[in-house]
Amino acid sequence: MTSFASAVPVDQIRYNDQGLVPAIVQDYLDGTVLMMAWMNQVSLQKTLETGDTWFWSRSRQEFWHKGETSGHLQKVKGIRYDCDSDALLVTVEQIGDVACHTGERSCFHQVDGTVTPPPADTLSQVYGVICDRKANPSPESYTCKLLAGGDNKILKKIGEEAAEVVMACKDDQPDEIAGEVADLLYHTLVALAHHNVDIKAVYRKLQSRR
Repeated sequence: MTSFASAVPVDQIRYNDQGLVPAIVQDYLDGTVLMMAWMNQVSLQKTLETGDTWFWSRSRQEFWHKGETSGHLQKVKGIRYDCDSDALLVTVEQIGDVACHTGERSCFHQVDGTVTPPPADTLSQVYGVICDRKANPSPESYTCKLLAGGDNKILKKIGEEAAEVVMACKDDQPDEIAGEVADLLYHTLVALAHHNVDIKAVYRKLQSRR
């Protein structure tokens, strides 16, 4: 049984009249909401025992092991339940980075009929914009100018911004510190994109050192 199993009282979760509870599935690294499905007491127990997500299909009236046919398994990192014990939040490592049957990363990918990536944490969103600038360069874009300058330009800016963080901290100015750290993080993200390092690789390093 998984290490987090003891923290989830399967028999104390408040299931609805059909014996089901909604389970929101979230990427454990960047917080992206991947999907929502239904669990009952048995599928929740199977999830806890196997470490993979198991759900109950209302349309097929059967259990389904997420990713069993596609290979896009969900490795559970943690399960929380809300203050009323009638909804679950399941944090997972999404294998293949695809949760939706359409091939999209998240089932929540539509805005006014247009396919739009779901929101993640702020750093991941900024990193996504930087990668888009790299793939679709524009001469007016500051990010594109940095990328075009390569390591010489990018690393010089990181050095400058790091020094400015130090000075802001020395002056003990909270707003200035926040602004300079934001600049340093942005230029560091540009360096990641330039070297084709996914920000989630950084998150994994941080998770392993947590």
